[in-house]
Amino acid sequence: MDRRDVLKMAAAVPLLAAGRAFAAPAVGDTRLLIIFLRGAYDAANIVAPTGNAFYHAARPTIALAKPDPANPDAAIALDGDWSLHPALKDTILPLWQKKQIAFVPFAGTNDLSRSHFETQDTIELGQPIGGTRDYRSGFLARLASALGPDRPIAFTDQAPLIFRGGQSIPNIALKSVGKPLVSPHQAQVIAAMYKGQRLGEVDLGDSVTEGFRVRDTVYQSVAQEMAAANRGAVSPKGFELSARRIGRLMRDQFNLAFVDVGGWDTHVGQGGAQGYLANRIGELGRGLAGFVDEIGADAWRNTVVVAVSEFGRTFRENGDKGTDHGHGSTYWVLGGGIAGGRIAGPQVALSEATLNQARDLPVLTDYRALIGGLLTRLYGFDRQRIETIFPASIPADLALV
Repeated sequence: MDRRDVLKMAAAVPLLAAGRAFAAPAVGDTRLLIIFLRGAYDAANIVAPTGNAFYHAARPTIALAKPDPANPDAAIALDGDWSLHPALKDTILPLWQKKQIAFVPFAGTNDLSRSHFETQDTIELGQPIGGTRDYRSGFLARLASALGPDRPIAFTDQAPLIFRGGQSIPNIALKSVGKPLVSPHQAQVIAAMYKGQRLGEVDLGDSVTEGFRVRDTVYQSVAQEMAAANRGAVSPKGFELSARRIGRLMRDQFNLAFVDVGGWDTHVGQGGAQGYLANRIGELGRGLAGFVDEIGADAWRNTVVVAVSEFGRTFRENGDKGTDHGHGSTYWVLGGGIAGGRIAGPQVALSEATLNQARDLPVLTDYRALIGGLLTRLYGFDRQRIETIFPASIPADLALV
């Protein structure tokens, strides 16, 4: 192995950010997981306003049928206005019945670009719209700095924008876990290269060694879960398997995490009770159920999961039996201590007159206000501390925790 190969492998290991070495503080009791549904999922067909005649008229081929116990493809009533997609009957409905999940409709940002890239950046940065964006500062990075001893991780291929800035955050793509890229011997060689070199008060050799230790611990935990899967556990594919791995790691090691799930851009052939979107939402539901099972009852009581998407989709279906880029969405808040079993936040009766720009759901709950309110409840943050995480945002207390 020549020096060039050593340097390539060293560069692949997340070790330092902003001159700070990654530390391994003890895991606290409160756990927070943010799930980003990239591609803009069609919230109106997942938590659907089936009691609204305008919904059925706007979606002649993809709308969910009104609740009907005799029809397995019919939506499942949550209350008099809203219903759940039937693909979530065995996974998310039980959480609703236990009051461990709440849905927040008409949620999102005031970004009207309808650009995946622009709006995903908007959410990950957590900064006010209209100002100069600082791409060196994601809102979960700012939260990690505010929490201090909590231990964060990103379950992503690359370090995500949401964790950019502040302390060093490890990232790992669990969907493609295999043999670690760097062997123990190679790790020792790389660490020896940096031994004695310093960046301020940080010994780079110690930082490199710690980076490899964290990654090896994660791989070991994942290998144990994969062995269990081979004895008849959940199928090892996509988010279903990754969510169980995340549950195990958050139960034992990490308490602030981020994961993204793609595949939600449904312009063509979206389907209704069956089809592409139904399959995707079924996978998400099974993944979340697996996460709850794997993290265990004790940790679940102190865990909050928030599922967001960059924007919703047009309320009317398009000519290709799909939906286009919209605005307002429905966010999910789950947890063992959640005051769930309800549709939370301000709402409006859907009609031609109440649609945003005559095409999609309005945003009545800003995502920064929603998450800021959760952080206030979870961590006892005052307004000054929230301001460092979500500048120029007023937390919205929906009494979810």
